[in-house]
Amino acid sequence: MLKRFGIKIVFISFLSIIFLPFFAFADSQGQVKTFFVDSSYDAKQREQISATLEKVSQNAYFYLEDEWYKNLTEEEKEKVDKNLITLSQEFDQKIYPQLTSTYGQEWKPGIDNDQRITILFHQMREDAAGYFKTEDEYPKVQSPRSNEREMVYLATDSLKDSLAPVYLAHEFTHLITFNQKERLRGVSEETWLNEARADYSPTLLGYDSEYQGSNLQQRVKQFLSSPSDSLTEWQNQRKDYGVVNLFIHYLVDHYGIKILVDSLKSSKVGIESINEALKENGYQEDFSQIFTNWTIAVFLNDCNFGEKYCYKTEALKNLKITPALIFLPSTQKTQVSLNYSIKQWSGNWYRIMGGEGELKLEFDGEDKVQFKLPYVLCRDTQKCQVDFLNLDKNQKGEISFENFGKDWSSLTLIPSIQSKISGFNGREPFYNFRISASIEMKSSQEKLIEELKTQIAALKAQIAQLQAKIAEILRKKVSCQRFENNLYYGMKNEEVRCLQEFLKAQGPEIYPEGLVTGFFGPLTQRAVIRFQEKYAEDILYPLGLKKGTGFVGPSTRSKINQLLNITF
Repeated sequence: MLKRFGIKIVFISFLSIIFLPFFAFADSQGQVKTFFVDSSYDAKQREQISATLEKVSQNAYFYLEDEWYKNLTEEEKEKVDKNLITLSQEFDQKIYPQLTSTYGQEWKPGIDNDQRITILFHQMREDAAGYFKTEDEYPKVQSPRSNEREMVYLATDSLKDSLAPVYLAHEFTHLITFNQKERLRGVSEETWLNEARADYSPTLLGYDSEYQGSNLQQRVKQFLSSPSDSLTEWQNQRKDYGVVNLFIHYLVDHYGIKILVDSLKSSKVGIESINEALKENGYQEDFSQIFTNWTIAVFLNDCNFGEKYCYKTEALKNLKITPALIFLPSTQKTQVSLNYSIKQWSGNWYRIMGGEGELKLEFDGEDKVQFKLPYVLCRDTQKCQVDFLNLDKNQKGEISFENFGKDWSSLTLIPSIQSKISGFNGREPFYNFRISASIEMKSSQEKLIEELKTQIAALKAQIAQLQAKIAEILRKKVSCQRFENNLYYGMKNEEVRCLQEFLKAQGPEIYPEGLVTGFFGPLTQRAVIRFQEKYAEDILYPLGLKKGTGFVGPSTRSKINQLLNITF
């Protein structure tokens, strides 16, 4: 239901906190109080409600709205009372100790000088499950609508919901964040990171270990419905929770919960606090690199392509976004030019498919900002490679891929803008870019030429292999590995013997007698002539000769040495 996924937070800033000395008395069960509530979340747009303290636990007061509770049937009241007891035990035994030991304390005792926090259940609109107001942390002299308590608000319907501990953990994290950031360090956390940290708390507590029906499952659905939502622009919409949740899961998967903890306990906020935490923990990557890797990971989600291109959380190992498709028709020549607009720190995915030939791609982005443009080139879904298109100072770049459609089946572009680092306080502007893609199919004649060239290259490789084998055989059969001297009729020495061994190895068509005597006689001379005429292009023609001479001079020796020393 919608109410499960509309957890909200209200921030009201004050320059200082005025501490007024007073004595506080603990609330007692059955006590009735009037509370200020946020009318924008209240189901009836009320500003005040009356509520009764129904449960006092070790760490919290649980107040229920009177109007809502009195209209329940006895059976419903019995169920609510039972669920309230269970929730109070869960808060004392799990939520409170684990979150405070991880993130640090809420303000305790706080403005009300009480060790317990207050949890108020009141009727909320359907898309809201809870909220937290910093307003309550200030005295009425500064904020007239303050309840002057460490306090969170949950929807009454959550008491009928198995996700009530999830909502409470989320809102309690906001209470901790107020103390760690605003009160102790005098800074206000940026909303996107405040919500991201709070929304990771249910996972930290193990509430997402069973994926079906979990908060994580709903966040995945929200993310997949709007994956290009900006991470840092907060509009209090479901898609905002989807993107911050999935990004923080990736961050913790690869860099650990300590990054969230250390960024919370930093005097910096937002991206700068995460960069500081990464550096303190010895990581080389910064937020920008991690965001870029995340945009690739939610597309590929496969560690085989790179250790940072996947999720480690078991429930997220099958998560993959579906890119926008740019299809190139199979015509002789196709050219498309498409304009897009994106915001800072948003993931965007455009897959180019279709056509066959040389793909030429041009990117032209608005030069007011700096784009990052990784791309994924795939043969199929199992064989992909990741690279980056470098852009010039005008945010322009181009690249081409041969045999697209044959050697490569798709090209996915993942552009993002990462120029702004802080000050995400409202709506962010759009920035424009253009993708131009063209592909030209080769004619049947051109294809035939390419195929013949490929066959020729393959034949040359085979010839080289055969020549290498021949050379190896010759080296084994010929005792001399190189001829340095001219040889001619009438000579008798070891080099003539080597020559006869070489000629014999050439086969009976060159030296049918095959005699190895060391004497250069008529049989050897005729064998040399046959050899010279076999390789006339290399030996005779350069000298202007058509017939062999039987004289083993420089050109003949060069050819013999070449055949003896061919390598592959």
